[in-house]
Amino acid sequence: MPVVQPAKERIHKSEPQKRWSAGTLVYTSSGLVVLFLWLMWGDFAWSMRERSVGPMASWYLSHLKVPNVLFGLLLSSLPALIGVIVGPIISVKSDRHRSRWGRRIPFLLATTPLAAFGMIGLGLTPVFAAWVHGHFPNQDEITISIVCFGLFWTSYEFASLAAHSVFGGLVNDVVPKPLLGRFYGMFRAVSLIDGMIFNYWIIGHVPAHFTVILVAIGAFYGFAFLWVCLKIKEGEYPPPAAAGPTVQAGMMKWFPGFLKEVRLYCRECFATPYYLSIFILIKVSALAFSPVNTFAIPYARSLGVDMTVYGKYLALTYLISLCLSYFLGWLADFFHPLRVSIVTLAGYSLLALYGSFYATTPTTFLIAWVGHGVMSGCHFTCSASLGQRLFPHSKYAQFASAASVFTVAANMVAAPLMGMLIDQTGGIYRYTFAVGCVLSILALLAGLIVYRQFVKLGGPENYIAPE
Repeated sequence: MPVVQPAKERIHKSEPQKRWSAGTLVYTSSGLVVLFLWLMWGDFAWSMRERSVGPMASWYLSHLKVPNVLFGLLLSSLPALIGVIVGPIISVKSDRHRSRWGRRIPFLLATTPLAAFGMIGLGLTPVFAAWVHGHFPNQDEITISIVCFGLFWTSYEFASLAAHSVFGGLVNDVVPKPLLGRFYGMFRAVSLIDGMIFNYWIIGHVPAHFTVILVAIGAFYGFAFLWVCLKIKEGEYPPPAAAGPTVQAGMMKWFPGFLKEVRLYCRECFATPYYLSIFILIKVSALAFSPVNTFAIPYARSLGVDMTVYGKYLALTYLISLCLSYFLGWLADFFHPLRVSIVTLAGYSLLALYGSFYATTPTTFLIAWVGHGVMSGCHFTCSASLGQRLFPHSKYAQFASAASVFTVAANMVAAPLMGMLIDQTGGIYRYTFAVGCVLSILALLAGLIVYRQFVKLGGPENYIAPE
């Protein structure tokens, strides 16, 4: 595990060893392996949560036959609203926090149990809804189910979004920068293994065992991720910038200080055109994949694709992506994640163009669906370390949250508008590919604009993030 002392104090002249550094942390090769193994275990629990909760929530709402507009509001707009409130606050607090546990671990220790609680509550929603309906038989059971789902879904999304940028900040603080691309490639591999396990062996059993599966995954996540948080050690950080008055100082003193903090946050993150173009690239890229991802299960059901078949093809997607993950991470380190991300966006726009015209039968849908998964996965793997390579290191979590805040309005309305389009056209789900194609082209143009400015700031060899 990491050693905080300078590397030169520990290197023996007779036995020179390779040293890797991340801030004040210095690793031997064996220490780096131990760090990666713990982070991989944490990512296994994290990815099992990410790969399972969304699809299971999507299946449950589809099972309730909620309108597509409400479907999009709950699964996309609500998380976006929570993220724009929680993300910046937690991110800035984390960047400035100093404790014997570090600046990231305390926040992860606090949010992990809340996320596990939300997952377990989601799993128990059918039980709670039946119990409430038994006491209030005049109320519609479907409405009660949606309300119960919304409460636990809010708890889950609050904790997950609060932890998201903090976990990325932890990786940025403890993993040596020259290895970030390959590290995220291995992260991607672990995530894909999770996806293969869930979609090949588990998702087909969701209709019959929804509660048992989700409760088990929630309990596993809570235990495993807390264990990792207790094993990872952060280094030492320079003193944080001065913060405004705290709430304890009184509302009259606290509120002006809070407004000052908001102005400072906006000036640092949004006053530089270069960072605005990066935010557009990151968020429009994510939005390009969102229409198909959000409505994939209703899309498949509309064509008569069995959930077991759907899961096996999704597992095939993950298997292909798994074989590519480390190679893609190496490409990101070698060529820079910005360059490789631009190439993957170009590839996805062609795939989405195919899907928008031909994904009208179970076979053509499954072909387009596998292609969508592979190409979007290539992009996420290659761009995973983009923020760490482009944002200021000392304020990474702050800028990562700003990337989400910048396009929150688009996040909140995109899925409901997509659902409205599907409803208005009588259930033509292939329009999800058409919208994804347009958005991927816009993201590609944003990537080219960012790259032009990136080269002016030093390019891959001499880049310095403006502050």
